[in-house]
Amino acid sequence: MELGVIGLGRMGRIVVDRSLAAGHDVVAFDLSAEATAAAAEAGAEPADSVADLCDRLDESTDGEENEGGKRIWLMVPAGDAVDATLADLEPHLGSEDVVVDGGNSHFEESVRRAEGTDAAYLDCGTSGGPASAEEGFSLMVGGPEWAYEELVPVFDAVATGPDGHDRMGESGSGHYVKMVHNGVEYALMQAYGEGFELLAEGRYDLEMESVARTWNNGAVIRSWLLELCEEAFREEGDDLGDVADHVAGGSTGTWTVEEALEREVPVPLIYTALAERFDSRNEGRFSRRLANRLRYGFGRHEVARRSGGE
Repeated sequence: MELGVIGLGRMGRIVVDRSLAAGHDVVAFDLSAEATAAAAEAGAEPADSVADLCDRLDESTDGEENEGGKRIWLMVPAGDAVDATLADLEPHLGSEDVVVDGGNSHFEESVRRAEGTDAAYLDCGTSGGPASAEEGFSLMVGGPEWAYEELVPVFDAVATGPDGHDRMGESGSGHYVKMVHNGVEYALMQAYGEGFELLAEGRYDLEMESVARTWNNGAVIRSWLLELCEEAFREEGDDLGDVADHVAGGSTGTWTVEEALEREVPVPLIYTALAERFDSRNEGRFSRRLANRLRYGFGRHEVARRSGGE
């Protein structure tokens, strides 16, 4: 398959690299000429604009006209950047084309875009972060079934394999499932943080890395997040060193709570985790400092640090 990828940040490059490794042809474009050049060095065909990318996709590898439709994956920041990219794509799209939005867009925005785009629009919730470059992502896809089936070979490559992706349902459902996934993630991070805070302030002198490692070998609460706890204590120390009590993010968790309120579904754990995340912008707590470090572990997000190591 020939795939166009627009947006070559950390996540976009993983889409490019895993697609190339699986034998697919990739045409790549980013507003950063350096990012485009780096993708070209990895084996992608570089494009110098959205229009140029579409022109290259319109031609098959032997230079003849491609009648099968364009397949384009967007990995740009959610919000205005998605709409701006779609506006650039609009003159070049038809009903045979497929556009994948792999960012953290709000599901209602995805429904709007699907209705307003000539191409088939797939909203693709993407989980795993940069740490999943080797293993592959978990992909939650919403949109027309025929378009999903067209992209299965690429989804197989970008995800962990055939079991790492599925069509959730109609337009919006992919980003909806990813939204709730992120709410669950907030609650899990909060639970681990509170447990380790009690251990840190408790009556025994414990090595946190040892606790995390032991729990993660056979215990009921073992998980990848717990592996990242072990990594955090190993690299930062039992007291997390100068990791600040400041947990960034919050948009997808807010959307989850808003949807729960609208549907009258109680989500007290997710709500509390979201409230703690917002409160972390004030004074420091150990549990939130661990959540701060965990976000680096799974997403390579920047770790906020306390000034002077306090």
